[in-house]
Amino acid sequence: MKNNLFITILSIILLFTTMTSCSQKGKADLLIYNARVYTVNQDFDIVSAIAIKDGKIVAVGNDELKDKFKAKKMLDAGAKPVYPGFNDGHSHFLSYGLTKITNADLVGTKSFDDVVARVLEHYQKFPSEWVLGRGWDQNDWEVQKFPTKEKLDAAFPDIPVVLRRIDGHALIANTEAMRRADIDRKSMMPGGEILLNEKHEPTGVFIDNAMALIERVIPEPTPDQKIAALKTAQTDCFAVGLTTVTDAGLDKDDILLMDSLQKAGELKMRIYAMMNPNGENYDYFLPKGPWHTERLTVSAIKIYADGALGSRGALLLKPYSDKPGHYGLQLHSLPYYDFVCKKAFDAGFQVCTHAIGDSGNRIILKSYAKYLKEPNDKRWRIEHAQVIDPSDFHYFKDYNIIPSIQTTHCTSDMYWAEERLGPERIKTAYAYKKLLEQNGWLINGTDFPVEGISPLNTFYAAVARKDLKGWPKGGFQPENALTRKEALRSITIWPAKGSFDENLKGSIEPGKVADLVILEKDIMEIPEQEIPGTKVFATILNGEVVY
Repeated sequence: MKNNLFITILSIILLFTTMTSCSQKGKADLLIYNARVYTVNQDFDIVSAIAIKDGKIVAVGNDELKDKFKAKKMLDAGAKPVYPGFNDGHSHFLSYGLTKITNADLVGTKSFDDVVARVLEHYQKFPSEWVLGRGWDQNDWEVQKFPTKEKLDAAFPDIPVVLRRIDGHALIANTEAMRRADIDRKSMMPGGEILLNEKHEPTGVFIDNAMALIERVIPEPTPDQKIAALKTAQTDCFAVGLTTVTDAGLDKDDILLMDSLQKAGELKMRIYAMMNPNGENYDYFLPKGPWHTERLTVSAIKIYADGALGSRGALLLKPYSDKPGHYGLQLHSLPYYDFVCKKAFDAGFQVCTHAIGDSGNRIILKSYAKYLKEPNDKRWRIEHAQVIDPSDFHYFKDYNIIPSIQTTHCTSDMYWAEERLGPERIKTAYAYKKLLEQNGWLINGTDFPVEGISPLNTFYAAVARKDLKGWPKGGFQPENALTRKEALRSITIWPAKGSFDENLKGSIEPGKVADLVILEKDIMEIPEQEIPGTKVFATILNGEVVY
């Protein structure tokens, strides 16, 4: 009798415990399990399950989360790897989209004849008042010289044509485009160069600031074109696992267009928008202070020190090895840099400066040092930090200046960079490991559309320092390769930190937004040559599958 009573009481207790346990189960919209989850938290923990509710991560752990949460949707990841959503730390999101919908694609052309043929084909399909293109690179041609306008004039005698170099720091225009811009042999622009032929007439090539003489007469894209461009860029980015992008240099109307589309739910991509240094941006944004929403961050001013190495606009301390007497271009005066730095410092904004050459970097490092006089958390950035004089690395550490690098620039430039720089100067170019050592973190990106948009190529270039064919065998200056952990952090948590958003995103931790990418293969484990070809299985933004 006593035994029966005991069993009855025990059964009631177990039933009550089970009911209580069920009622205490957490609720989730999505639970991912049977995964290899790289949290990229401080300890770089690897777990197998994630619970997501209302677009946020509510729990991470192992597969027992299935017993702790009642989820509307369950996703068995099939042991696939899961990473924080990838973040491109330096790109041109709007420009990429506009290029795709309005420009002839000139990437990979092997000669100027090839360029002209592609432009003709593009015009036949998409006739327009102005013919635009982007992507040519004379360094990829058999004759590695800047083109001249004659072949464009023959193909387009009455229609203006403007074709931007792949780096966006040079363009070639035909005679009709120059006529509409009132260009002649006397035209000039400080911080820019117009190439002349032996008759002292413009060849059609404009470098850096001189491009503005042509660009000012090209019709502006319409709002509808910009909206289409942003949506096109978003689709392509989601397909490669990007959930946040940086847009390095925007005007007020473009930033507000992005904000309005995000609020309307038409643009889901998270964007770190660097503002162009103009009065309209200053007057509108600086009085408001740094602007952070879950989708948009506006906390930085983008300026330029110099041009690009490929077009010999990067500003060097000593002349180019392949062009004696030529030092490159300083795009603004020293007082100008001081003016922008003070304006940003006083308003609590970051300064993000494009600096390629060792002289360009030195100018900006010293300009920053005037304001960042002691250890600080201002997170002012050098975008590219491509060629650094050995005596200048200490500025990054001494003043907490953050390098924002693009590892694919190294693997794109390595074929000809030593010709530009010589055997000694090349040793401290693309010195990503040396830059990482200064502060213990850096930001990585692609600079798309200058490079392709894939963050997997960024990751591969960082760890292998090889091209997609596996050249060179041992890697280009392999002592400056990053480890896979460093490379993953450089495209997730570190760019989030670079925009002061590390508490919102960048790692898989409770309380952060549920931005994830699931790959078919584990880039932390597979042979390096398999990394670029790895497929994206799914991209999740705010808990929503967007690809």
